[in-house]
Amino acid sequence: MFPQPRDRRMDAQVLKQIHLLQQQAASLLVYQSVLRQAPGQALLRLLTALGRSPADRVDLLRAYGDWFYTLATRQQSWQSHLLDQILLDENPFTQAAQRTDLNALPQPLVAAAAADLRSLQALYTTCTGDRLGQWLAIAAGLSLPPVGWSAADDLPTAPAHLQTPLQTQRLRAQFQAAADWAGLLPDLAQHYRRAGVGDYARYRAFRWQGGRLEGIAHPDPISLDALVGYERQKQTLLQNTEALLAGAPALNVLLYGSRGTGKSSLVKALLNQYGDRGLRLIEVSKAELAGLPDILPLLREVPQAFILFVDDLSFEEDDEAFKALKVVLEGSVVARSPNVVVYATSNRRHLIREFFGDRPHPSDADEIHSWDTVQEKLSFGDRFGLTLTFEPADQDTYLDIVRYLARQNDLPLDPKTLEFQALQWATQQNGRSGRTARQFVDWVRSANSPSANPPLPDRLDR
Repeated sequence: MFPQPRDRRMDAQVLKQIHLLQQQAASLLVYQSVLRQAPGQALLRLLTALGRSPADRVDLLRAYGDWFYTLATRQQSWQSHLLDQILLDENPFTQAAQRTDLNALPQPLVAAAAADLRSLQALYTTCTGDRLGQWLAIAAGLSLPPVGWSAADDLPTAPAHLQTPLQTQRLRAQFQAAADWAGLLPDLAQHYRRAGVGDYARYRAFRWQGGRLEGIAHPDPISLDALVGYERQKQTLLQNTEALLAGAPALNVLLYGSRGTGKSSLVKALLNQYGDRGLRLIEVSKAELAGLPDILPLLREVPQAFILFVDDLSFEEDDEAFKALKVVLEGSVVARSPNVVVYATSNRRHLIREFFGDRPHPSDADEIHSWDTVQEKLSFGDRFGLTLTFEPADQDTYLDIVRYLARQNDLPLDPKTLEFQALQWATQQNGRSGRTARQFVDWVRSANSPSANPPLPDRLDR
């Protein structure tokens, strides 16, 4: 039950302040979508309820409850949410600022952004949980303010691979301390150029699905340091990716080799290495390859660099996906986007299946230049500018990977026992590879976990 109401009325000065906040929210010119998320809409409804005189007590309590619920759902204060929206917002100013120097932008656009930032600063500084709770207690006649949500109640720091980049943390601190947000426009424009806007700022990894990009909130956190072996291939791929990020000519890459050698993990690790520098990864499944050319126009005017990642690539004869990828690799009448490359993995050096029946036999029904058709199939892999070959891991490489992963995970095994069991595991499971090493180490970890003690398979426990 709520405390007994007290006969108190909202002060005229407070009402004036509330109405001014409503006017500032309504006056936004380019940052309008900042208030379109649930917390922004809930705040506007609460200000409307508080600004009525006389106030409807039930309407007030419901509006405040909705406001608190949206913050509790995100476990984020209004101040933190508002800064997030400003840094991510996609609007005419942010779209222009990420591509063009601030001094070269139309003056009305810059002036509108400055005015909006001042209005948003008023909503940031005034609409604290304590102040809104006090206003509610006065307007609804409560003896005590309701429970509020402040910045101190926000979620703890995210895992390392999800943490906010250091440059963004510094910009947030500048906003928290600045007397006039409009003065931060140059720093904000620089942030948009570095981090992007909209979904390209919100996500680093995407999936092309049903003709649209879907953001991946929790991409694989694998790091380059976790990948042991194949140093030459790793350095070559890093060099090519560095060229892409620098705006220099970069090649499409085919990573070919045995299963379990870390080809896919290496590509995904690039995102965690270079995501802060504007690298984005778009995963395209074989089923979606036919729509691959439709992705390029979406990325052409965006400042970030993109890897179109196609895993486990191979084609059947007359596959439409083959034709779509060929267009992307070789280009068409539309100029190639310099900020986009294709990185594909495959267990097959020749990406298109060839059968003995495909080879020409002299007969009247044969294609005259049938060998040309065969050669086109065999040479499709050559359309990638760079091919990196991943040989099967020999015993020394396999054990090097096992030792490295064992050190990372503090496995409680002496070196001889570790090597003996690792070789047994490879013999009984999937052969020597990085993937097998990872599976072995995971098994040993689970076998020695206090909460689980599964028996080791076959003879590993003897």
